[in-house]
Amino acid sequence: MSDQPRPSRPFAEGRDDSGPFPVEYRFSHARNGTRHLVVVFANFSAPDEYGFANGVLDQVRANILWIRDLFDGGNTYYLCKGMDFGVERSVAALIARFVHALDLAPGQVTMFGGSKGGTAALQFALRHGYGNALCLVPQFRIGTVLHERTSAATPMMGQPTPEKVAVLDALMPDLITTTPHRHTNVYLLTSPQDEQHEQQVAPFLGLFRDYPNFNLLVNDSPLITGHAAVTARTLPAVMGLLNLLVAGVAPRFGHVRTGGEQPDRDSSAIDALLAATERFPRPRVHFPAPGVPVPGHAVALGGSAPGAARVSIWLNGAYMGSAPTDADGRWERRFIHPWEAGEYTLKVFGVDADGEQSARTAHTLTVTEASPPPPAPVVTEPVDNSYVPGPTVRLTGHAFGAERVELAIGEHALGTVPVEDGLWSWQPAWEWRGGGHTVEARAAYPDGRTSPPGRVTFVVAGALARNPVLLQRYGG
Repeated sequence: MSDQPRPSRPFAEGRDDSGPFPVEYRFSHARNGTRHLVVVFANFSAPDEYGFANGVLDQVRANILWIRDLFDGGNTYYLCKGMDFGVERSVAALIARFVHALDLAPGQVTMFGGSKGGTAALQFALRHGYGNALCLVPQFRIGTVLHERTSAATPMMGQPTPEKVAVLDALMPDLITTTPHRHTNVYLLTSPQDEQHEQQVAPFLGLFRDYPNFNLLVNDSPLITGHAAVTARTLPAVMGLLNLLVAGVAPRFGHVRTGGEQPDRDSSAIDALLAATERFPRPRVHFPAPGVPVPGHAVALGGSAPGAARVSIWLNGAYMGSAPTDADGRWERRFIHPWEAGEYTLKVFGVDADGEQSARTAHTLTVTEASPPPPAPVVTEPVDNSYVPGPTVRLTGHAFGAERVELAIGEHALGTVPVEDGLWSWQPAWEWRGGGHTVEARAAYPDGRTSPPGRVTFVVAGALARNPVLLQRYGG
């Protein structure tokens, strides 16, 4: 479980010293006096060794008892320290004390956990006869898991040996086949995409053949990428099932399979239907095509957006820029600054004159390494840090190999001029106001690259007579 903010529901913390080992816990009262207790066990990566303590259980209406799997600094599967199973007796005694204090029957108790915590949930439910066990990908060969995780093996086994591994491997299979509590409602969730499924879960499912209330939920989602992802992908279903158990509803669904998403399925038919019927059509991106690499120094998008005054472009919730549409709805946006190599999924939507937004268009952009930036254009006239008589000012310079030069003052574009034989010249139709000005010139090249800015600062006459500082610096 990832480290998230603490839950909003209040809880008390305590330590029970009545058994062979001290047991630390957190407890939160049920809302509106709900008559149920959920006991939560932790997996290996749970923050502070408390499972599902990051707020995901805030809306569960039951009493909740989180038990910490931390004994003398190590995890124990809530079972043993140095093969001393006093840990299991201590945890069982703590649970029994809470069940008694809440005046609950065993059938009003649900054991809940994932991975190592799922093993504990199944262990305590079947050994002590509680009503429900809700476990996500539990591990049945505990000794084998510990052998693969040497940091956890020493706290539980002391000096690990093959004999101790075999004892711990046999615990869960022996419990399942010998317990008298076979009417416990067992809900076991697993996934073929989990790397532990084939070795730790699948070989042991047959042990539940005589359990009348055994339910197996297999999440066959291709979006599951490993052991930790099973919890994330099944959490909504798990919370729904947990709330049913708290309400006293124990559904029996036997063996069901869920998931089966097809994220790469061709959506062209539905996309065409939406495009043909949408009141405000979403924008289309005509270039670059998905998967066609674009050099980082020449990233540009273009397409059509009927009915839009402009399109807005976003990446991971961050605004990247906008582009106006022409009379035919065409738009284009070129990015001046280079992009790092990688794959980006952009969201593009249209905005009409009244500010209404269209539906979003997702577009994948593949960017390759950018070429080194080309040289900035050189401004030869006026000379940098000079004063000119004004009110008209001509800027000239050279940018060999460039197609055009774009001039701006800050974010305000001034104009664009072509480059002929490496030379360029620009003079606006308007007059310059008196005072200082800094103009940036960027060169655009045929391969799509845009240069860093070349700058020139000059003072236009008209301010000199009123400013003795400027007169001293620039006057003659």
